[in-house]
Amino acid sequence: MGFAVLFPGQGSQTVGMGRDLFEARSDLLGETADEILGWSLEDMCLKGPDETLTRTEHAQPALFALSYALWSEFSDAIGRPPSAGTGHSLGEYTALAAAGALGFDAALSLVAERGRAMADAADQASSGMAALIGADEAAADRIVSERNKAGGSLAVANLNAPGQVVVAGGSEDIEWIADNFRDLGVRRAIPLKVAGAFHTAFMAPAVSRVEAALTGVEIAEPSFPVWSNTTAAPHTGTEIAATLARQVVEPVRFSASLMAMAETGVDTFVHVGPGDVTAGMARRTVEGATVLTVSSLDDVAPALEALSTMP
Repeated sequence: MGFAVLFPGQGSQTVGMGRDLFEARSDLLGETADEILGWSLEDMCLKGPDETLTRTEHAQPALFALSYALWSEFSDAIGRPPSAGTGHSLGEYTALAAAGALGFDAALSLVAERGRAMADAADQASSGMAALIGADEAAADRIVSERNKAGGSLAVANLNAPGQVVVAGGSEDIEWIADNFRDLGVRRAIPLKVAGAFHTAFMAPAVSRVEAALTGVEIAEPSFPVWSNTTAAPHTGTEIAATLARQVVEPVRFSASLMAMAETGVDTFVHVGPGDVTAGMARRTVEGATVLTVSSLDDVAPALEALSTMP
């Protein structure tokens, strides 16, 4: 029995997020963060505009910083570590920082470079992503194979939860899915508001930059198990850098990570950070699990109360 902490990825950003955190955790979210980023984190989060905050190079470090700051408040209040943790895409960096494998400043710098590298890679080819609702991994693989036999460049990018798989590819591939999803046996196909085909070969130009950014960064053994998006298994200190570099071009195996954590005895999942996306994935993936959401400081006390009543 135990609880796992989950951190959100890109797509959870909204203008106005973190207002309470900027007041409470200026030590993390103030001048030093701005110096690392080269822009005002507070202005970006609170003023936007939305099209600027949504840019990959801004959304990723902003979500990391706010999620980590909220985790700091939550972890101080609960006074004990989780049994496990993970994050969705960039949220994996937040989980590693929460477990002490990465220092906050180093992780913020890494995520900022990752965001810039992925944005630049996306600029090299017109591409995108689409969520397939009602499709499992086998169905997604079949759709990808069918499209690629006809000359497409489609790939499975995110395995989020049962019935929720994300594919990515060239813009023409995404348009093809949007036009043909019913014939493909998919209930819905939702194009995502992202800049490119993340977690596919389209991101290959970003790998060397992520590798370079990780070079020389001090990485410690996590203080609690952190599940890798790439392997759906706990990280060890010796492979963290290599796995994080691979992560940008390989599928996010989030559902498998949740199930693996449940098999170790985790029965409660706590989403920490803006939005509630990973909470929804946990509910869909682990039947009977307790799922809590901590998306603001106001959510900390109710979550602590709920955890205190659990065996």
